[in-house]
Amino acid sequence: MPIKPPRLNHGNTIGIVAPASAPIDAKAIDRSVKVLQSLGFKVKLGKHLRKKQGFLAGSDEERLGDLMRMFRDPEVKVILCVRGGYGTARLLPLFDYEVIRANPKIFVGYSDITSLHCAFLNRANLVSFHGPMLNSDFIKENCPEFTLQSFLRTLTVPSPPDGICQGYNGKTVAILRRGKASGPLIGGNLSLLCSTIGTPYQPSFARAILFIEDLDERPYRFDRMLTHLINAGLLQKVAGIAVGINENCEDSRSVRTKEYRQTLDDVLTERLLPLKVPLITGLPFGHVPYNATLPMGLRATLDAIKGDLVINEAAARHYWPDRNAVPGAQRGRATDRRSIQRGAVARSLVHQHVPRPFGADAGMAVKPLLNENAAPLWGAAGSGCIRFSRFHDRWSVKGFG
Repeated sequence: MPIKPPRLNHGNTIGIVAPASAPIDAKAIDRSVKVLQSLGFKVKLGKHLRKKQGFLAGSDEERLGDLMRMFRDPEVKVILCVRGGYGTARLLPLFDYEVIRANPKIFVGYSDITSLHCAFLNRANLVSFHGPMLNSDFIKENCPEFTLQSFLRTLTVPSPPDGICQGYNGKTVAILRRGKASGPLIGGNLSLLCSTIGTPYQPSFARAILFIEDLDERPYRFDRMLTHLINAGLLQKVAGIAVGINENCEDSRSVRTKEYRQTLDDVLTERLLPLKVPLITGLPFGHVPYNATLPMGLRATLDAIKGDLVINEAAARHYWPDRNAVPGAQRGRATDRRSIQRGAVARSLVHQHVPRPFGADAGMAVKPLLNENAAPLWGAAGSGCIRFSRFHDRWSVKGFG
């Protein structure tokens, strides 16, 4: 079984790294720090985070050192990437995977970060997360609530996140082949996934649910990459395929000429339908504002009847920093006003429930609440889970405990 990291808690320290390219705007790092601090987290910056060396954020040794220090640092609970770009594949032979295995932490990023997700799963057996990054998602004023809710629901709640389309109102989802299939979730950026083929970092495609997305690739390039996976005998092994939103992947020349040129939809239909597995396109993930958080290596179900990708198990394990600090209300007795308030909050919550780490009790009911602006608030009463809300265009995170 893949190793799940401890879940994200209010007040945790988040380490920020740039394992690939440096931010184009260095001030974006400062804005990222302010955003995370405003959400109630502590922040620790990688030592070489602001370095630039050509198209890289510092030398291989410097970028590797920043990542390994974050894994070794007991204060750091989450590692977030500033951006993708290029360069992570250069680090794969250099990691100490035993250190990573011994210090499982939430690690989040996408695009070029796909290489690290594949390597961490294959070599350290660590569940990592294909999800939003600081430079391209969190610091943007127009970052959709969907993206942040998916991020927090997946990383803070010790229960299955369920369907990734929750709260998504876009009309991009299309079912190309109906059916249902379940298996371990693997994938990421298609270009980077192809680059792992034939290396020790290639993930297992056997009976997997494969998710893919890409950016700025013309349809014929998509065809080439899918054909490469078919020729390698890999796509024939998967149980289902989930395609995200592929930004700017049209052929601009088709507009200027009368020559017939295939669209990306044509390519996906021609190359993937013959595999005869459930197939959905246009799911909310990729280089787009609506970017769901996906746990690599965990069991998922591709529901090509309803049109959703469902995560079947909790993505992060429950973690109590201090077992002796379990609130009285959760031990079955309300010992003070605060505990009584926790119990009242728990009783007021409705919808889904998750198992308690120390016995059954309504105090660990995890619910989506609604604030006055009808924004869902995720949290667990008395558990230290994060409650998330948006007031007057400002994001805030508060712990119930």
